[in-house]
Amino acid sequence: MKIDKLNLDGKKVSIEVLDKIFSGKINKKLVDNVLYKTNANYKGRHAKTKQQNEIAGSTSKIYAQKGTGGARHASRKAPLFVGGGVAHGPKGELAYKKRKLNKSEKKLSIVSLISEKNKLNNLIIFSDFSKEIKKTKEMSSIIKQFELTNSLIILDKLSKDKIEKSARNIPNVKITDVNHFSAFDIIKFKKVVFTESSVKELEKRYS
Repeated sequence: MKIDKLNLDGKKVSIEVLDKIFSGKINKKLVDNVLYKTNANYKGRHAKTKQQNEIAGSTSKIYAQKGTGGARHASRKAPLFVGGGVAHGPKGELAYKKRKLNKSEKKLSIVSLISEKNKLNNLIIFSDFSKEIKKTKEMSSIIKQFELTNSLIILDKLSKDKIEKSARNIPNVKITDVNHFSAFDIIKFKKVVFTESSVKELEKRYS
């Protein structure tokens, strides 16, 4: 299929892109599943308390089972005592199951989301940035000109080196490359922006 490519001066030129990436099947159920698994795996479960078996010390009973007139107790490690283990506390990251996410699931979810962005006219392709943009003010004017105030900008390496510094302080704009974006990023931002070279890299990676 053909899609418009823009220059910074606003001129349009049609380029050829792969149908199966930019006009593929939109599988919302798969996307929901990938987002659920990714979100579950990203949760920071770092809090941890010691269980009874992890407390250092003697495991002997504190006194005899019978004849003392007191309640029956085990060792000082019991959760009942100060300094003992915690009965039902958080167990740390390793205690939780990681949800497996296949490469094919990741790829198909990305293709579905990119196709949806294209269908909604929220996908833009620019020519590669040949000139370095040093000032944030200059980059801000480009973003306003093309209405990219809430956008994920996926660049090739050369373009990224030329504009990353000028764009990194602009709110609601994320600069990244083909290897470092996820389905969450595409969902988070209204528009997705590619350069011509990053489109070619994407096609190699996801075709």
